[in-house]
Amino acid sequence: MKEYSFTVDESESFRRLDLYVHSKLSDISRTYIQKLIASGNITVNDGEVRGSYRPSPGDEIEVIVPEAREFHLVAEDIPLDVVHEDEELIVINKPVGMVVHPAPGHWDGTLVNALLHHVKDFRGIGGQIRPGLVHRLDKDTSGLLVVAKSDKSLYYLSDEMKERRIKRKYIAFIWGHMPADEGTIEAPIGRSRRDRTKMTVTEANSRPSITDYKVKSRYNIGQKLELSLQTGRTHQIRVHLSHVGHPVIGDPDYGGRETAMAGIFDQYRPIASRILNSLSRQALHAYKLSFKHPVSKLLVSFESELPQDLRKIEDILESEG
Repeated sequence: MKEYSFTVDESESFRRLDLYVHSKLSDISRTYIQKLIASGNITVNDGEVRGSYRPSPGDEIEVIVPEAREFHLVAEDIPLDVVHEDEELIVINKPVGMVVHPAPGHWDGTLVNALLHHVKDFRGIGGQIRPGLVHRLDKDTSGLLVVAKSDKSLYYLSDEMKERRIKRKYIAFIWGHMPADEGTIEAPIGRSRRDRTKMTVTEANSRPSITDYKVKSRYNIGQKLELSLQTGRTHQIRVHLSHVGHPVIGDPDYGGRETAMAGIFDQYRPIASRILNSLSRQALHAYKLSFKHPVSKLLVSFESELPQDLRKIEDILESEG
């Protein structure tokens, strides 16, 4: 891994951040620089910005270039739960534990590797025969994903996602009880200064973030929620629920494993322990996906049942009230 720091000088004038960084690190392609910006590896004044950000004199720009590893996307015969497939797209029910795209630490066994084996009619994404990822899910979040097969469909679906016309609904099991049966969490999200792999609610270098929720079931120590995203920030649901004091059960990063042991559920601690011993991930599932088809423009909608591990958690919560 290499780290670089730059301070924008009064004499320097660039219309875009990616152009500025490329002028300093000319051996790195603009395409890769844009990926580094999107992944949070390039920050301005300790905050994330877009590649179109215009650097100003005095800006402190930090660049982290992960250790390079040469690799090729390899097709792997990995079983996939295909919910729908046609000439333009494929909808997958991603299992828990599967990384969506190869990255350091996860070079194979990903959804992309599996799709390259399963799909024979990708028609070129950015000049390459590969899946067009419209959106992603965390490794330990299960549920529905749509993947484009052509540039045309990728551009259309990506624009629909940007304009919030693709509707995504999630089921989450949380600790404690929300203040109302339905409501909205509106709090800006940015990258944590303490841990760059995590997000947090902050006013500094953040982006507006809105999550709607509705209580579906109520238990002694928690609730089952249906959640909808009005914005699509990294870890948005997990961060927002943690922020309001009701983290997703089992969440290892945002308090979902510690909360139950913190003393607030003393009389229910055996139940909480039983739940955590039965769950190795955050209890979050992307169960519904709706969008207009890129060719027919007709509204299509898909649903996914709760996976077995979350059904078990639901059974425990119901049996204990």
